[in-house]
Amino acid sequence: MLNSKMAAEGGGKEMNEIKTQFTTREGVYKLLTHSEYSRPNRVPFNSQGSNPVKVSFVNVNDQSGNGDRICFNVGRELYFYIYKGVRKAADLSKPIDKRIYKGTQPTCHDFNHLTATAESVSLLVGFSAGQVQLIDPIKKETSKLFNEERLIDKTRVTCVKWVPGSESLFLVSHASGNMYLYNVEHTCGTTAPHYQVLKQGENYSVHTCKSKSTRNPLLKWTVGEGALNEFAFSPDGKFLACVSQDGFLRVFNFDAVELHGTMKSYFGGLLCVCWSPDGKYIVAGGEDDLVTVWSFLDCRVIARGHGHKSWVSVVAFDHYTTSVEESDPMEFSGSDEDFQDQMIHFGRDRANSTQSRLSKRNSTDSRPVSVTYRFGSVGQDTQLCLWDLTEDILFPHLPLSRTRTHTNVMNATSPPVGATIITNASSNTTNGNNSGANTPGINSLSATLPRSNSLPHSAGTTTTTTTTTTTTTTTTNNTNKASSGGGIGSGIMDSAIATGVSKFATLSLHDRKERHHEKDHKRNHSMGHISSKSSDKLNLLTKTKTDPAKTLGTLLCPRMEEVPLLEPLICKKIAHERLTVLIFLEDCLVTACQEGFICTWARPGKVGLLSSQNQASSPSGTVV
Repeated sequence: MLNSKMAAEGGGKEMNEIKTQFTTREGVYKLLTHSEYSRPNRVPFNSQGSNPVKVSFVNVNDQSGNGDRICFNVGRELYFYIYKGVRKAADLSKPIDKRIYKGTQPTCHDFNHLTATAESVSLLVGFSAGQVQLIDPIKKETSKLFNEERLIDKTRVTCVKWVPGSESLFLVSHASGNMYLYNVEHTCGTTAPHYQVLKQGENYSVHTCKSKSTRNPLLKWTVGEGALNEFAFSPDGKFLACVSQDGFLRVFNFDAVELHGTMKSYFGGLLCVCWSPDGKYIVAGGEDDLVTVWSFLDCRVIARGHGHKSWVSVVAFDHYTTSVEESDPMEFSGSDEDFQDQMIHFGRDRANSTQSRLSKRNSTDSRPVSVTYRFGSVGQDTQLCLWDLTEDILFPHLPLSRTRTHTNVMNATSPPVGATIITNASSNTTNGNNSGANTPGINSLSATLPRSNSLPHSAGTTTTTTTTTTTTTTTTNNTNKASSGGGIGSGIMDSAIATGVSKFATLSLHDRKERHHEKDHKRNHSMGHISSKSSDKLNLLTKTKTDPAKTLGTLLCPRMEEVPLLEPLICKKIAHERLTVLIFLEDCLVTACQEGFICTWARPGKVGLLSSQNQASSPSGTVV
């Protein structure tokens, strides 16, 4: 992979090269150029001033076995196709339904999965002028229009979703910061609604509609300051996570209308949010270029991920790769040749490691042996990042098996520019429990005094060995000089836990010593890459009553060095325009960019019928 190495070194045109495949521990994901969906003419859409391209899927369970349907908006147009995925090439000449709107643009949409059949589907579409339309693209009819006169809200619809488990209730958020609960059976009034307070709390209030007969909206939520950019229901449908332009994640008990917990971005607004499949974790992304992992149970930030070089537009969990395993997960990013070498290297350690972990976990804890959550993110930097959230981050206080020295190897070859590189060159830990254990994981950091991985100083800088991630295994109550000394003293170095095992194992003793004296210098400058962004401008633009300086360093928004910093498994440029969609399906993952191209990436071993076809470059220009 010479090209990727040249790109990592700030090379010329390779920087703009678009990836058509990438490798993780599961194998190779491949772009299926014949499965690309777009407008029928396949011409890149001039996206200046238009709303983000969005994609919705539904399965209508028809008898043919090909029940997947896809809906996407491009500019003023809305398309509804049979989605053939990895099985057959897309036929763009035959949309089931196509609509072109005047005076307003579709901004978001959502299918009702409960009521979908081969003869009828209920599709909600939100618009830039504030209306919400209920359509059936199979029957080709428009059944209802909500907020038609814009009496309820005049601002852009930012997100629309059916309430889980309901055939008639749906929730709509707007750029005004308001959310409204509607019932498709009820009408909207002919005059502006009057409201009375149902519940008020910190930076939110909920109102009911005062009227003689039941009418929409049933409820009005006012949440935070500025636009409410996205919301997501928990897997059980009981909780609602909202992210706003004021930089706050707010999680509500939806039925009880009560605030469960909050989190603040590092800076700027939060743009996207998603739940883990079990509802235990929430990931949010936004204008701080970070992905932030928040624990629903503990109501605190447990990790941040840095890999994007611009705003993060979508985050999503991969339900099909997220797993509870009885073996060590392997992480890999790099060329196929390196992957083969790595597989040979892993084979030696896996049996003993798994056995020791089984016995250790079973004797001390009822937790599953190995938990790995996979999630992905796409951003305005045109890059796709995949991340693994492992037990090292989730359960930082548990003793780790000594034999687990080669589990998570990250970016064993030169990563793309902007990807952080973990290579820890510190060896012996002095804590009794972990003596001699070069602990694996994304960052095996304790919650009491974790250290962030140092980041490259600029996008063009390549550091093949970055500074150590340091941590202690002391508890908050039992702090030693390492945990009370502010973080840069030599005391921490003595109790460092090495995580970048693959690189560490290849360093000679002499190299390790030479790395040692560089640590303090690099840690002092590790935030340069992030803070050099236009954070000051963003903070000025973000109108909020909460002073960011007061939240930084608190539970709402820990400092960068106070929580583990994840780095991506892969970080690949996959489009020419900013990315707006990331959806994980069973056989593939789907991405879309603002030019209006929806791309299908086959999972390892799922290429199917398309592998034998001549995969020539698509006329779209998005695939090289």
